[in-house]
Amino acid sequence: MKTNKKRLSQAMVFLLLFGIVSLFSDMTHEGASSIRGAYLSIMGASAGVIGFISGLGELIGYSMRYLFGRLTDKTKQYWPITIVGYILDVLAVPALALVGEHGWIWACLLLVIQRMGKAIKKPAKDTIMSFAASQEGVGKSFGIQELLDQIGAFLGPVLLYLVMLFRTDGSTFETYAFCFGILAIPGLITILLLFFTKKKFPNPEQFEPEPKEYIPFRMKKSFAFYIAGISLFAFGFIDYSLIIMHVSRVYAGLASGLAETSSLITTGTLPLLYAGAMLVDAAAALFFGYLYDRIGVKALMISTLLSSVFAVFVFSVHSIPMLLLGIALWGIGMGAQESILKAAVTTMVPKSSRATGYGIFEFFFGVFWFLGSWLMGVLYDLSIPAMVFVSVVAQLTAVPLYFVSAKYSKTDK
Repeated sequence: MKTNKKRLSQAMVFLLLFGIVSLFSDMTHEGASSIRGAYLSIMGASAGVIGFISGLGELIGYSMRYLFGRLTDKTKQYWPITIVGYILDVLAVPALALVGEHGWIWACLLLVIQRMGKAIKKPAKDTIMSFAASQEGVGKSFGIQELLDQIGAFLGPVLLYLVMLFRTDGSTFETYAFCFGILAIPGLITILLLFFTKKKFPNPEQFEPEPKEYIPFRMKKSFAFYIAGISLFAFGFIDYSLIIMHVSRVYAGLASGLAETSSLITTGTLPLLYAGAMLVDAAAALFFGYLYDRIGVKALMISTLLSSVFAVFVFSVHSIPMLLLGIALWGIGMGAQESILKAAVTTMVPKSSRATGYGIFEFFFGVFWFLGSWLMGVLYDLSIPAMVFVSVVAQLTAVPLYFVSAKYSKTDK
């Protein structure tokens, strides 16, 4: 009796292997993200400083991606560039354990170095992922990638929660520093798996056929409106460092506190909030990734409309159910950001200049993320309602630009 077993294609095996690399990578730096804002606050950094550093890290990280995107297209050294970026990315995180109790400036420097590592690796990584994705469906492929990313992003904060749960001695600062040291373990696994994936798939560019002729990068109208849309989205999308700082002050009893919430949300349980957001992120990425393969940029419009009001529930309503709803909506926005945004670049930019396209996309995203994060941090200290208003309006303004981009994509050649 014959049985037909459907085997995974080599492209899908590559996507899954690289997804597992990303899982451990995200376990490292997203674990750090779950306590980063509170860690900086304990060391004496203000909300404005946290917003500025979060934005500056994104600015440096994203602006450098344009340069490394051009370098990747020119040299075609996809793997070496990816590996160098990963090493910087995952080693900067456990190094945070080495800063002193008042060393927030050194901590900020390490966070910037970590973002530089991401800047180096991202255009090359996303480009080689796009080669395999072209065989399997770009929305589905980047959705699967983000799903595995966010499993790691869930496990990282949960790991830190368990560390905090069982480590009962020492100050809060010492506990946080120990948590960053623990993150060296998934960081090392990331590097080992990365080299294994490179050995198994030394030439991932072969997944996508070469074009008959070289097609230089050209800024099409659809891509220009798309860049304008994602820039507004990035400007209004509040960084989680500011969210967790607000939660630690208002809900965890580190400042005014609320009697009904202080027993449910404490310093030790803060990582679980981020872990929950990452689970929503993972589910949203997979769902909207599949949806993108069917309806295109309209999927991004839907996800943006859903997530745009998260700041209202996080910052304007002091209630645990509303806080959880707000963080869940934030997770939807992150899921779309990490899956659909990348998939759209793959469909808009030809293979020969795709790393440049990713670099331009990441550059504008990062510049506006920096400007938005800085402004949100300043507004938080001045007027939380004003901060919420700017966040919601900026994200909603992106939706019509996505619509125009989708219309031009039908006629752009």
